[in-house]
Amino acid sequence: MKKKIENVVLDQEWITLIKEAKKLGLSLEEVRQFLVHIREKTKV
Repeated sequence: MKKKIENVVLDQEWITLIKEAKKLGLSLEEVRQFLVHIREKTKV
């Protein structure tokens, strides 16, 4: 399910990911750093 807010489409899975990260005490920057790290690690 996707929600459209101010011309931005938000995927429900991403919303859930961020909410769970916040519950764990992670900042948005820490989530970004993790995602960048994973993306760089999986580049072939």
